[in-house]
Amino acid sequence: MSGLAIHVGTIDGADATLRQGIPATTPTRTCWDLAQWLPTEEAVAIVDRLAHKHLVTLAPLRADARARVGVRGWKRMMRVVDLADAGAESVSESRLRVRIVLAGLPTPITQFVVERDGIFVARLDLAWPHLKVAVEYDGLWHDDPEQFHRDRRRLNRLLGEDWIVLHVTAKRLREDFDGFLAELRRALNSRPH
Repeated sequence: MSGLAIHVGTIDGADATLRQGIPATTPTRTCWDLAQWLPTEEAVAIVDRLAHKHLVTLAPLRADARARVGVRGWKRMMRVVDLADAGAESVSESRLRVRIVLAGLPTPITQFVVERDGIFVARLDLAWPHLKVAVEYDGLWHDDPEQFHRDRRRLNRLLGEDWIVLHVTAKRLREDFDGFLAELRRALNSRPH
């Protein structure tokens, strides 16, 4: 069958559960399998979604991987869970964050809230708050004029806060990620550490 990948593995009784009467792997086992069978970036994006929806918790996933040291795939699982972040709000943001970190840049904080005198200013997709550098992923919803207006108004409020905000689109992520990385490196290095 075209486009279908089949993976076979042994399932321990503790790795299975019933969901509405249907046998399924537990969320922890599902994360383990994703880490084994998908590219790291894709596995992390799905684990992020599961953690964001509170279907898994990252600390127990990490503990499970440590408990299986020496078992085939434990290193891949540790890599995925170490890159995972429950704060990620979209698969695209997850992919972007993972690619940034795998490129050797510091790990950003997800969904960072900027406040002025205790009053909300903006929430940023990815941020290095100590440097006042942020990255915003502009997905398809930014085509909506009202959403675009709200985003730009929100980001304009950051101007008085001395933030550098870089924008990334799906096209840029796909076609010019190296160019974006160079811009991000310059922005991060332009700030006193």
